[in-house]
Amino acid sequence: MQIKKFRASTLKDAMNEMKEALGSDAIVLSTQVIEGDPSIGMKKTFEITAGIEDEILSDPKPAAAKKTKRKEINFEEELKKLTKKIYGEKTGSIKQKKTGKPVQVKKTGRILNAEYVKEISDLLKHREVEDNIIDKVMEHLRKYAPLLNSSNLDSYVTSIISSLIPTSNFEIKKGKKPTIVSLVGPTGVGKTTCIAKLAVISKILHNLDVGLISIDTYRLGALDQLKIFAEISDIDFFVAYEPSDMPKLISKMKKKDLIFIDTVGRSQNKPLQLKGIKDFLDAVKIDENYLVLSSVATTRNLIDVAKKFKVLDYNGLIFSKLDEAIGFGNLMNVASTFNAPIKYLTNGQVIPDDIIAADPDFIANMIYTGKITQ
Repeated sequence: MQIKKFRASTLKDAMNEMKEALGSDAIVLSTQVIEGDPSIGMKKTFEITAGIEDEILSDPKPAAAKKTKRKEINFEEELKKLTKKIYGEKTGSIKQKKTGKPVQVKKTGRILNAEYVKEISDLLKHREVEDNIIDKVMEHLRKYAPLLNSSNLDSYVTSIISSLIPTSNFEIKKGKKPTIVSLVGPTGVGKTTCIAKLAVISKILHNLDVGLISIDTYRLGALDQLKIFAEISDIDFFVAYEPSDMPKLISKMKKKDLIFIDTVGRSQNKPLQLKGIKDFLDAVKIDENYLVLSSVATTRNLIDVAKKFKVLDYNGLIFSKLDEAIGFGNLMNVASTFNAPIKYLTNGQVIPDDIIAADPDFIANMIYTGKITQ
């Protein structure tokens, strides 16, 4: 793959330079705002890092001249590719809780002995996996113990964990009506940043016409944050102050492919405030509604939030702040308890890089090893 950087005074101009140089098949790898220094006459610029496969460049027909028409866009595949590039695909071996040394399987007649089963159980408890899920994993291990050995045990444990994690794809079909996606959740979990990441990916990677609506008129600076992002990304942005504003704003953006709705963060312990959000969302037809949760919270806290936010009829989960967490069993506990599919994971503040498509094998590996990276 050939990788190049493009800088311009606006994000749109940088995109145009990229398309002119590499064609429409180029993939945006990252975006960055480079702050200027007025004292030396240096203005703020926008930088795009883009890449294109060598075989595409060698095609006798210029990439820019090719026209492709895709009715169905799969966000998951693009993000999974990015995830694999960053984090790799191999599952690491587990380590004992006390010593930190790799656990070795004792080669008894049955290969997997009771002592080692307990060590795996203890490890999963240390990863904050709930007992009922650990029991399911142990049941599988005992059942297939004669088939397991030191070379396949780790991968088998992660495959069991993977099978217990609900995930689902998010696909957009271009049609006459825009797909409307809202994000809800408690305060401080990163809903606005997450929307910004999804909006940039939708616009740049998939060439979708995207719109933004915010109903967060309570948090100081919330509107300014999203407004500035929308301006530098050349995305239409509107604010709804009352539930009655929602149908009018959706009508203004009826030709969009995708509309994101950013909601105000609320405590799960204040039902009247949750009802206020529900009044806004009920004013229009929401296609996808995701509950955003912080992966640094305890299982008990997350389950309480997920239970009380059910009033908003969410149909998927996004876990944020993986980079701040010390264990990942809580993700599985919540998704399993509510049978709610995990859609995305976020692991930092960089837009749009720090977002990962929810892949059950990747999550299982995180839980088992206690690490995001290898």
